[in-house]
Amino acid sequence: MDKRDNTLGLIIATPVMGVVVGLSSGLLSKWLDLTESLFLHFRENDLMPVATNTSGLRRLLAVLIGAILASLVWYWMQRRYQPVKLKKAVAGETMPFWRTIIHVMTQIFYVGTGGSIGRELAPREAGAMFAQHWERLVDRHPRWRLSGDDRRLLVAAAAGAGFAGVYIAPITGAMFCLEILYQQVSKRAVAVSFTMSAIATLVGGCFKGWQPYYYVSAGAKSFPHSLLPLLILLAPVMGLCGALFRKALQKASDRRASDWRVMVQLPLVGLVTGLVATFFPQIAGNGRGVAQLAMNTHSISEMTIALMFFGFFAKMVVTLLTIKGGAYGGVLTPSIALGSTAGVLLGMLYGLLVPGVSLTQCALVGAVAFLTSSQQAPLMALFMLFEVCHLNFSALLPLCVAAGLSIATSRWFLHRIDH
Repeated sequence: MDKRDNTLGLIIATPVMGVVVGLSSGLLSKWLDLTESLFLHFRENDLMPVATNTSGLRRLLAVLIGAILASLVWYWMQRRYQPVKLKKAVAGETMPFWRTIIHVMTQIFYVGTGGSIGRELAPREAGAMFAQHWERLVDRHPRWRLSGDDRRLLVAAAAGAGFAGVYIAPITGAMFCLEILYQQVSKRAVAVSFTMSAIATLVGGCFKGWQPYYYVSAGAKSFPHSLLPLLILLAPVMGLCGALFRKALQKASDRRASDWRVMVQLPLVGLVTGLVATFFPQIAGNGRGVAQLAMNTHSISEMTIALMFFGFFAKMVVTLLTIKGGAYGGVLTPSIALGSTAGVLLGMLYGLLVPGVSLTQCALVGAVAFLTSSQQAPLMALFMLFEVCHLNFSALLPLCVAAGLSIATSRWFLHRIDH
């Protein structure tokens, strides 16, 4: 097969998969809205990210029942099948259609009931699965058939587009493809990943709207240069913390319950999550509530310090227990929650030396630095916060510095402990 045939196949596949993946991401968003409405009588948005107006008992029962039902589904599914990881899917391992659909819907369902795990893995897995099935379909047409490397690119781009369609973040979706999954930068890869993520964003926006995922006040979107000295302290600390969280996630994932134990461990984790949610509702869900709490912090008080410390440690522990207990889901938004709370705490210390520092901006740069380290993906982390918060261009300088210092520190640290 010549290069022209491969190019023709990509030219056809890219917009088609952009629309398909955008639709699947939009439908998963609606599935989340339906779950939250049924279990919590609540629909989240950037101004109301958690069910604070729902009774504590209802929050407890919602996540407990959700954990029981999700554990039953995952136990049944894993008797004969183990979910395919995205990197293995890019490498060619088959993602079965109906089992993948059940798997991704269960992830969204558990998050919607209050489970402490990210929702972003589900649309990425759905996108990768649809791309694989498209490849099988076009194999019947020689002029549309893709080469091995183009197959990898299409699956990686579709996974990134799944993220873009849910979070309305096209650059982040493309960076997830290029930086984490495909791990190559070429004109071909850039054209496919950016185009597909842009189309998926347009389609997903028809379902979700165009409001920011995290609310940031207008005044906090303009970053002063006086914030830069803080990054010398904050970014390396976040780099170390993010690297430790990454190692903890790997251990929890390696020991994840998948046999009958999931029906015991995951409901217990759901019970713990629900008990915490009775008095701290921000713990529930993917971490949006904890992150928004940090981004809404504007002054220093004993209560604020206590909330940031509790939010950080509670979210970290419950998320790790959720993965160990047998749940599947993303870790990007939990990482943002941890980074934003830690950023506020370090910002409070910095504020003693430089009065007037914006704690919201400390939360944002902390989130970028922590996410960079935990995912080892500085470009994706930088553009994710830039897009989902609708920041302006003045944020790029401090976010770039935070990502750069964080990745350098974390790579050094991870190299030391791995060798």
